[in-house]
Amino acid sequence: MKQFMAMLKKNENKHPPPTKLLNLAGQLCREFQSSSPSLEKLVEAMMGCKNNRYFLTNIRVVRACVSVHIHKGQYDAACRLLEYCKAEEKEELMQLWHEIHYRRVMEKHQTDVLTPLQKFRCRKRNPPPISLCPEGLKTRNYSEEVRQHLYRFATEVTANPDKKQREGLARDMNLQPTQVYNWFANYRRRQKS
Repeated sequence: MKQFMAMLKKNENKHPPPTKLLNLAGQLCREFQSSSPSLEKLVEAMMGCKNNRYFLTNIRVVRACVSVHIHKGQYDAACRLLEYCKAEEKEELMQLWHEIHYRRVMEKHQTDVLTPLQKFRCRKRNPPPISLCPEGLKTRNYSEEVRQHLYRFATEVTANPDKKQREGLARDMNLQPTQVYNWFANYRRRQKS
């Protein structure tokens, strides 16, 4: 840690900082994962320097910074950090984004765990920013054509197709029979409400 602090001070005005310094930061973040005071000190030093954006290209540093913010209850700061960091591991950044929001909900409901449904709702209410998923969120919705076909079948034939009808629809639209079954179950549920 002392070596890192000395290197950081020596190179605080270099753009970009030496690779050795950035690698050492990542290594220290991994080592200090469980020891909070040391990790907090390290994060404070990195984020307090002029070149902090270079440190945020390392996923270990990003993870450490987010962890410190969460520990302090600074959820908005953790979200902003994720929005503007330049780490390449987009999938892991999205997981961290969701983790921040799960923690918020757990705190609000004073619980240690969330049900899968609570997590799903949390993800729906707090989608990750475009900077974390530039290709867009993966949607599980069907195409307009498939939805129209299913809707037409539900209104003109039956909203409760038997197994043979579901298999035929699945074949026609290149879906799994369970997907068709679920679509109709959801359709009937929506009609009731």
